[in-house]
Amino acid sequence: MRAGRASELLADLSAPLIRRDCLTHIERRPAREGRRGTFAEWTDPRLLTHLASRGITAPWIHQEQAARLAHDGRDVVLATATASGKSLAYLLPVLTAIGARELDIEARRATTLYLSPTKALAADQLTNITAMADGAGIRDARVAVYDGDTPTEQRRWVRRHGTIVLTNPDMLHFGILPGHEQWAHFFRALRYVVIDECHSYRGVFGSHVAMVIRRLRRIAAHYKADPTFILASATTANPELSASRLIGRDVEAVTEDGSPRAGLTIGLWEPGTRARVDGRGDPAHRDDSVLASIDEEADEEADQAGDPSGSDSGGGAARREDPLRRSATSEAAALLADLVEREVQTLVFARSRRGAELISTGAQRLLGQKAERSGNGELARRAQQVAAYRGGYLARDRRALEDSLRSGELRALASTNALELGIDIAGLDAVLVAGWPGTRASLWQQFGRAGRRQDTGGGALAMFVAREDPLDTYVVHHPETVFGAEVEAAVFDPANPYVMTPHLCAAASELAIRDGEEEIFGPTARDLLMTLARRGVLRSRPTGWYWTLSESAHELTDLRGSGGEPVRIVEESSGVLLGTVDSASAHTQVHDGAVYLHQGTSYVVNHLDVDQAVAFVHREDPLHSTHPLAASSLRIRQVDREIDWADGVRLCFGTVDVTDQVTGYQVRDVYTQAFLAEHPLDLPPRTLTTKAVWWVIPRARTDAAGIPSDELPGALHAAEHAAISMLPLLATCDRWDIGGLSALQHEDTGEPSIFVYDGAPGGAGFAERGADDAAAWVRATADMIAECSCEAGCPACVVSPKCGNGNEPLSKSQAAALLELLHE
Repeated sequence: MRAGRASELLADLSAPLIRRDCLTHIERRPAREGRRGTFAEWTDPRLLTHLASRGITAPWIHQEQAARLAHDGRDVVLATATASGKSLAYLLPVLTAIGARELDIEARRATTLYLSPTKALAADQLTNITAMADGAGIRDARVAVYDGDTPTEQRRWVRRHGTIVLTNPDMLHFGILPGHEQWAHFFRALRYVVIDECHSYRGVFGSHVAMVIRRLRRIAAHYKADPTFILASATTANPELSASRLIGRDVEAVTEDGSPRAGLTIGLWEPGTRARVDGRGDPAHRDDSVLASIDEEADEEADQAGDPSGSDSGGGAARREDPLRRSATSEAAALLADLVEREVQTLVFARSRRGAELISTGAQRLLGQKAERSGNGELARRAQQVAAYRGGYLARDRRALEDSLRSGELRALASTNALELGIDIAGLDAVLVAGWPGTRASLWQQFGRAGRRQDTGGGALAMFVAREDPLDTYVVHHPETVFGAEVEAAVFDPANPYVMTPHLCAAASELAIRDGEEEIFGPTARDLLMTLARRGVLRSRPTGWYWTLSESAHELTDLRGSGGEPVRIVEESSGVLLGTVDSASAHTQVHDGAVYLHQGTSYVVNHLDVDQAVAFVHREDPLHSTHPLAASSLRIRQVDREIDWADGVRLCFGTVDVTDQVTGYQVRDVYTQAFLAEHPLDLPPRTLTTKAVWWVIPRARTDAAGIPSDELPGALHAAEHAAISMLPLLATCDRWDIGGLSALQHEDTGEPSIFVYDGAPGGAGFAERGADDAAAWVRATADMIAECSCEAGCPACVVSPKCGNGNEPLSKSQAAALLELLHE
């Protein structure tokens, strides 16, 4: 795309009256030249020859620095932008070490373990590494993927002969470490461990992976190996601290990015109101039916989203005011159709699999309608060049889509964040991000997919399209939250006892934990081992701790934090297994009478069998949607810290027990969301022990501030919703990772209180991050409420799509007054 075209496109897209004022901010990032270093003298000459044949005669400065540190045996994290060539930085020392024996018979054998968060990324790297090793003629580089899809016979070959093994944390935990004896040949020669996209290891998942890495180090030491760790990350705050916490020892960071960058124009876009944008009811707007149907399905998608337990979980029905803004899903579909019509190759990031499907099909239908009206056959052909890309597709189908996008055969893809990671999709003209992706780090990763070819001449375009959500709305009106702030640090807590305990059991079953070895897991490990021994789970001997139970210790651990055995969804008449839903979401998504959507098809739940973890459903297309209601209570178990905040207000952080019970569900009209009925449910309560941050606000302070007693519950509830929605600005979390509760007179504090807690057992570090930076959190929350133009509250400020109490009561105006009391 030629220079200046991005600005012209933004002007074209925002020119029509129906899109007037949607573009809230434009940011231009100039192109930059690359800065070259030199290849280290130890680099395998065959690699140098191969790279030169590809036109690479020198590395970028960050590639050189990271490669030298790794070769010297120093753990390193490379944190640079998307498409900055991080793969070459670790392949230089890895392939040089593996190929050394071919050049020097006295060189020792070397192997490498590569870890990625997804199978797709490992498969992509398999292609890249194999191509480089083959091109350089390094025969000892036997590269193989070892994951759940690897056939049994091939697994045996990988264990015996693999020198670069690509896997994921789940397979390392379940398949490699428990059978480490079969990997003895590999572990004895283990020289490097590459951890790709390490910024994705956050929250409870990050804590689990940190424990898996410590177990890996312990097994390697058993085989007399001490591998060097090379970590690759998106740009992130304090990467050396996050990486050090992940692997359990000091890591050096390389952050100075020497790669060239094409110029990038970034637009922040807030969809207009549905009445104004779509012109519904106006026969002149013939695309209304397409956009309306996408909006309605997107609304249902938001209401069906998963969440942790708590009073503001359960997908309760959000109170809405007309006029509503068009959903980010339908807006992205319309923008995508316009871009494809203008021959702009585009990638759209959606927040869900269903969102990706809706955007791609919506753009196809809009282009098809325009082609039909105009008789333009070329436009009809372009409609067929739009596709969706998401998890759940077969690997060969994903590969075909990637290849078609690279070749230009496809003009557009609507994807989940599956394409955010290091998969090589280069040279796109434009990227649309439909809805806040969770963190600034992810946002820049996704923006970075645009303009990766150096010949874009400053013409690449990236756009953030806001959902009707408090955080999204705040971002598009506060561009400094994106362009003037550091990206977040990964937040996770390896010392979480709920995480560490099952990993200590797994470690003891792999190898008895000798006295003193427990220090690798952290200072609290010894106390936990002694507790496990008292309970009879481990046997304590003078030489250490031993696993004694017959069942597998590894089955005790759920790395992804889904919260127990998945609930199977079975069509009762045929017995066909349709899919699964995680245990934590089952009570809210597949309760008796729930309308459940599966691959675009509607089902109604006949019965949820909690004991057997199965939901029986039948096929039906009802004209209503269902929205569960929940009752919650919270007890303070332990106060870890307490601060006098402002004039008697106290800020606290500690451990809490949250008990949540889905008590019933509302039935609402699928088109208007009008209330139709309410039905009770008899489901067991669920208790979550986790970490929380909370404010205790003396009643005397609320009275002095003039907040009426009858509006105080609504003020507390609205402030709680707003605080939950804004915490992701500070912590690397999503709104669905946290929960909250407010009380007029909490039983443990005796005063009006607002709690925000992590939606994972033992905590995930998010609430603690809020406590650490509470002043900025409160300020952003207050600003967001003050700047929303609605009167009584809307989904863009205090109405929550996951409220278990149906968003009642809420008082936006008094919430603003209440938040003033929380200022320091």
